[in-house]
Amino acid sequence: MRHTVIRALALTAVFTQSVCAAALPGKGVVVKPVQSSLAEESFQTELVNRALQKLGYDVQPTNEVDYNVAYTAIANGDATYLAVNWKPQMEEMYDHAGGDGKFYRRGTYIAGAAQGYLIDKKTAEKYHIRTLDQLRDPALAKLFDTDGDGKADITGCNPGWICGNVIDGHIKAFNLQSTVTQNQGNYSAIIADTLARFHQGKPVLYYTWTPYWLSAELVPGRDVVWLQVPRSVYPGNQDTRLPNGSNYGFPVNNQHIVANKAWAAQNPAAAKLFAVMTLPVADVNAQNRRMHQGENTPEAISRHVDSWIAAHPKQFASWLSAAQAAAQ
Repeated sequence: MRHTVIRALALTAVFTQSVCAAALPGKGVVVKPVQSSLAEESFQTELVNRALQKLGYDVQPTNEVDYNVAYTAIANGDATYLAVNWKPQMEEMYDHAGGDGKFYRRGTYIAGAAQGYLIDKKTAEKYHIRTLDQLRDPALAKLFDTDGDGKADITGCNPGWICGNVIDGHIKAFNLQSTVTQNQGNYSAIIADTLARFHQGKPVLYYTWTPYWLSAELVPGRDVVWLQVPRSVYPGNQDTRLPNGSNYGFPVNNQHIVANKAWAAQNPAAAKLFAVMTLPVADVNAQNRRMHQGENTPEAISRHVDSWIAAHPKQFASWLSAAQAAAQ
């Protein structure tokens, strides 16, 4: 408790130095954040909100909308920013809504967001499964049958998500239509079923991404293994190979904060903040796991933000200082 109090006092001192060194640049300016319905995006969004509030901005409650709606709303000025712009995965939506002519995007908020297919390590080792196209073998595919039709069921994406189209593209490109089906639905619900199967000792096959709580629960290399694809098949003919030669079928993404370009030009403090904020994938995975374990209320997520700031006071203060300097 004593260490917690000392840390809190030190943090307060940092805030006092940083925030009081200049007039609050965001005073009287309204911010309208948006995010998707994925609760696991709340932590990184609320961390941005907290920093904006420290700069004096009037941050409204975060509005949950579909990604396409988010980009359109930001481009039109009906929303201010989105903290989870996946590049390159969301580049088509970004460009369709106006691209660099409508959006401000500087810096990288979360780097190295991997995605792809995983299966349980036990089944991978027993049957020597390493690549997705091995599931053309009906006997191997049947191991992952969850609905009794004899075909492997990949736990996939919400309908309308880009990843769902990519998964369907892989199934077609690798001639898996007769042995593999993508199971789509609310991702949080269908991945919960997958996790239950794993804990029952049954084979699992699923798509996921990082940062997300699942990779802290089913740890790659320990509980599950990544499946590779035989070649890159991705929209825009993008090469999905990693520098080490591995190919998980999806490019590694970076996540950026995107804001309305005109609003950012009028608010250089916020624009600088968006450009300098950085957050490790592992920190988001860990926070998301706490949510999965029951700490998933808005109040709990707010405490998680408090805890992260308390553990990184110098970094948080440096963001505020850089933002204030940009406003002068």
